[in-house]
Amino acid sequence: MRLFLILCCFPLSAAAFDHAHVAWSALLRKHVVVIDGGKASQVRYDGMARDRRLLKSYLEGLSGVREEEFERWARAEQMAFLINAYNAFTVDKILTRYPDIGSIWDFGRIFGHPFKDRFFTLLGRRSSLDHIEHGILRKRYAEPRIHYAVNCAATSCPMLREEAYVAARLESQLEEQARRFLSDRARNRLRGGRLEVSKIFDWFKEDFAEREVYFARYAALLADRPDEQQLIMSASAPLSFLDYDWSLNDFASSSRR
Repeated sequence: MRLFLILCCFPLSAAAFDHAHVAWSALLRKHVVVIDGGKASQVRYDGMARDRRLLKSYLEGLSGVREEEFERWARAEQMAFLINAYNAFTVDKILTRYPDIGSIWDFGRIFGHPFKDRFFTLLGRRSSLDHIEHGILRKRYAEPRIHYAVNCAATSCPMLREEAYVAARLESQLEEQARRFLSDRARNRLRGGRLEVSKIFDWFKEDFAEREVYFARYAALLADRPDEQQLIMSASAPLSFLDYDWSLNDFASSSRR
């Protein structure tokens, strides 16, 4: 009875935000399947659908954070919050049509645009996935590795991580995501003396200053032979960009094909 009275006097909205993102981590660990030796992942959307009530509860917690509270947080707390919000709201968007969806673009490119539609509330205002990524994350933090962390529910997208991002480990999590993505030869590789990389590096080239120099840091991931790695490190390998596969990153779909 005493606990009930305390809860009545202090509404849930007044509770401190969970920077460990425990609820989101639990859903990810349960429904994200890591494949290709840890370089990629798929999502059990059917399982997420069964646990949608828990997902909705987590999203409500995100939406309950006011901008003035957010501004008091440390940089890493803000970034982890925004990345997790992007990924969780994307999953929820997919679930509104699952299983009758083959790509996030099934929502439309003009009407019903999945990235521009303001379909959720964040920091006290109606918001969109594009606003999180381009209006806040890219604009405010100048961290190119966010491109390895936000997941657009597509096969060619960097993997949805199997745990939530948290401030205390954000640096190591982002670096691991970078190494996972760049070592995935389906998305990035040296072939025939040419560095074939994800379209992400074309779309967001301004985020990767001196791309060839950037790739030189990860030469050992992009090629196996020492001479190939040296070609990348010398920044002399010409770049080309691979086609982007927008098919849904659904674990169940892989068994149906």
